[in-house]
Amino acid sequence: MSEATTTMAAREWPQALSKVPYWVFQDAEVYRAEQQNIFHGPFWSYLCLEAELGEPGDYCATFIGEQPVLVTRDFDGEIYAFENRCAHRGSLIAMDHYGHAKDFTCVYHAWTYNLQGDLTGVAFEEGINGKGGMGSDFCKRAHSPRRLRLANVHGLIFGSLDNDVPDIEDYLGQEILDRIERVLGGRKPVVLGRFTQNLPNNWKLYIENVKDSYHASILHLFFTTFGLNKLNQKGGIVVSESGAHHVSWSAINREAESGEHYKDQKIRSDSEYQLEDPSLVDSFSEVGDDITLQILSVYPGFVLQQIQNSIAVRQVLPTGVDTTDLHWTYLGFEEDTEEQQLVRMKQSNLVGPAGYVSMEDGAIGGFVQRGIAGASGEFATVQMGGQEAVSSESRVTEASIRGFWKVYREAMGFSIEESK
Repeated sequence: MSEATTTMAAREWPQALSKVPYWVFQDAEVYRAEQQNIFHGPFWSYLCLEAELGEPGDYCATFIGEQPVLVTRDFDGEIYAFENRCAHRGSLIAMDHYGHAKDFTCVYHAWTYNLQGDLTGVAFEEGINGKGGMGSDFCKRAHSPRRLRLANVHGLIFGSLDNDVPDIEDYLGQEILDRIERVLGGRKPVVLGRFTQNLPNNWKLYIENVKDSYHASILHLFFTTFGLNKLNQKGGIVVSESGAHHVSWSAINREAESGEHYKDQKIRSDSEYQLEDPSLVDSFSEVGDDITLQILSVYPGFVLQQIQNSIAVRQVLPTGVDTTDLHWTYLGFEEDTEEQQLVRMKQSNLVGPAGYVSMEDGAIGGFVQRGIAGASGEFATVQMGGQEAVSSESRVTEASIRGFWKVYREAMGFSIEESK
């Protein structure tokens, strides 16, 4: 048991998965423990796309939690990852988010690393004229940045700082692997664009939002107004056996579009808004089935999104107790026709900080963060759909949120309150 886990054992968590204490979004001590217990713990974190490391020498500077990480493709064709921190005095080894290099030289004192992260050169190692320099017992092999364990899932590169992490196939489970394969299997992604969205809330509030299929067609006016997603459409929730990962999916259902469920609930989605350019929502079958929406999350902070033909990966990175960076990468595929790529570019307007169906997600986490100020002793309730964290044919459920908290509270080592 780690030191951080031992510290967290003094805190009590409700036994019911449906109660979430607000202090978990507010407490600096909890935030620090997450870096150790979760992001340095036995979990797989998304790093980048294999397609972003197409040539030997390509690299990506990214993060696991707050830990800077460098991912490279060496001239042997293999992908490597190691801490982006010079073994000498701790400076970043690479500054740019993406780039191409034969090796890396720290700007501070010119210590040099190869593409596998091995320390290969130390400026003035022998000193000058026999004076100064490193001692005779200095060994460069003993001073390389820590390497990560890596896994490649249909072109998604995951890494872990803990060598005891389970194999990625066991970690994800077959249902999640199948759903990743459905979108990415047998296709080579092409990056259409990237940006970073700064969120004014704790990272876990965004993860809750991603796993919350119940909110999507209520908060997002665009979804229901233009028939992209309604809770009465054919669909469901897949919660992995561990509870850690999830998939929410739906398929177009004309019968559901004409239903009265939303009018009965007096939800504002039944509006008179019209699109100036209706072709924005014209789409093609993404992989030959009827599914038009699939949101997939991998614990702790990865999202694979299909909304119509808008395909994107999202990387959720905590930057403070109440701040989060959300990295978006929009995807097309090499075999796309020009017409299909145009559809993807148009539908890129659906998501992101100003996206028609996701702009509200960038605000709602901040509303919650502000709303719970002064309420650290209170609890959120996530009872929709029951008390368990299991798969469901209904999307009127918060089961996948409960699954996240089930894994989270165990990883953090909180004490579970006894039932009363």
